[in-house]
Amino acid sequence: MSTGSINLGKVAVLMGGSSAERDISIMSGGGVLKALQERGVNAHAFDPAERDLGELKRDGFDRCFIALHGRFGEDGTVQGALELLGIPYTGSGVMASSIAIDKTMTKRIWRAEGLSTPAWQQVDSVQATQAAFKALGAPMIVKPAREGSTIGLTKVMDIAQCEAAYLAAAQHDAQVLCEQFIAGDEVTVPVLGSGDNAQALPVIRIVAPGGNYDYQNKYFNDDTQYLVPCGLPEGEERAIQALVLKAYNTLGCRGWARADVMIDARTRQPYLLEINTAPGMTGHSLVPMSARAAGVAYDELCVRLLQAASLDQSKR
Repeated sequence: MSTGSINLGKVAVLMGGSSAERDISIMSGGGVLKALQERGVNAHAFDPAERDLGELKRDGFDRCFIALHGRFGEDGTVQGALELLGIPYTGSGVMASSIAIDKTMTKRIWRAEGLSTPAWQQVDSVQATQAAFKALGAPMIVKPAREGSTIGLTKVMDIAQCEAAYLAAAQHDAQVLCEQFIAGDEVTVPVLGSGDNAQALPVIRIVAPGGNYDYQNKYFNDDTQYLVPCGLPEGEERAIQALVLKAYNTLGCRGWARADVMIDARTRQPYLLEINTAPGMTGHSLVPMSARAAGVAYDELCVRLLQAASLDQSKR
């Protein structure tokens, strides 16, 4: 039921696409589309895997809500096409999107800026993965450098597991990342806005069955607990929010994003894992959950993000 028309022009909700996260993107996009339409926005579904992006211009779309996840949606490619078409879009621009999808490049920049992130090595073979295991120690995380949703991720406990772990990750990406495992609390922090106006939303602490926050537990298992308020000491939560805001602005992100952080159980040091520039908007997704805790309903969140749609290069 519409609560009054909001004039943001003709809006395309980009969903689906051709990445490994297509199914989740369709879930996210469906939720966004329904919320926008209920708020009176002239919004339509648009699947880039089924339609040429040039049709956005031909069909008179004025702005895009990007609900695509992973490559060919969250990696700067769609953003670049929309820049050429002159159609404002939600989320980060070309450079920030292309950097953030690449976990290795993201970690290099964060480390250069003095931000804490687990030790890592990028590998291109089973032998290199075994060498990384000897250097980083057990447990070690092996994952594709440019995928999301824990796709292709393995927690390696001994060197005999390195081969299968590397091959599982390499199925999805030629670039494979080996990362030191940080034992402790897993949290995630959404950010809304841009530049000096960017704001970190409440921290969510994730408690997954068996400590395994995998694809199944992330999207389809109701046993995973999401704690917001997170239950961390107030000073610790504020420090994590400040770290994530700096990580967000360091990469030049805008609009919105969500950063994943591990807190070392022994030292309480937070470590940045990665940042998602087109986070999920499904029924299990964390940005809407955190926003709700801050008093922002799902439909209002969708409208705010759409209102902030922009281009890297304004048309003169």
